Amino acid sequence: MLKTRIILIVASAIVIWLIFLLPKAVVENESQLKSADSTSSHKGASPAKGHSEIPATITASIKAVKTARSSTSSNEKNAIFADSLRSLYTQAGQFDSAAMYGAEAATFFKTTKSFLKAGNSYYEASTFAMDPQKQKALAEKAREWLGKVIEVNPKNYEARIKVAMTYLSASGPMQGIRQLRDVLKEDPKNELALFNMGMLSVQSGQNSKAIDWLKQLAEVNPKHVQGQLLLGVAYMNDGKSKEARQQFEKVKKMNNDPAVQATVDSYLKDLK
Repeated sequence: MLKTRIILIVASAIVIWLIFLLPKAVVENESQLKSADSTSSHKGASPAKGHSEIPATITASIKAVKTARSSTSSNEKNAIFADSLRSLYTQAGQFDSAAMYGAEAATFFKTTKSFLKAGNSYYEASTFAMDPQKQKALAEKAREWLGKVIEVNPKNYEARIKVAMTYLSASGPMQGIRQLRDVLKEDPKNELALFNMGMLSVQSGQNSKAIDWLKQLAEVNPKHVQGQLLLGVAYMNDGKSKEARQQFEKVKKMNNDPAVQATVDSYLKDLK
């Protein structure tokens, strides 16, 4: 149960706005995340699978874009339509389908912006993938596209952090940790890097280190909801029940989103 909730927290931190943009059914129901993941593939399977869980308005938009796309032979228009489908599938929580279309658009446009969109989509898909082999394949594609962004702009810390995180589910976790530390040497107040260092410390059972990282994050941005929530988890895992309870109550006051409230309530229940 704890591992599942950590995964959901990590996903929302990687794309901070994700918890607010995704349909609540996708965010709040893990079984739907699994279903969406298992019914869509970046290796050419029909992205239409699993659309029974996509909101009707988004489904209608997807159908409209596909219809328009099928009626044109223009490569540029096809790429524009592919980018629109990437955006729509992202909103629907169908991340591997979004990645497939993002890569198609980026292959045509060949711009840093399109590379970043494709890389982000593959990264999100790898985050939610449940199958280890699929996760690895998606992570490799994320590194490929984000690597193109970094070649153009080595100071794109978000891309570098995401690349670092792709190594943590593969065979080179220390490489990922080193890359995160390199970012923090250059940008000590980088919120995403601080959060991920805290998260990794929680996952590895180094809760005192996690508390240190997440306190640094709180100093940089006291309103970082996911960081404040994970700090409560670190306190709880470290046996500091009083601090954990205070932290969770603090998060409840910070954010009224139902998903956040439900997550906090589940932790408070565990403390009783």
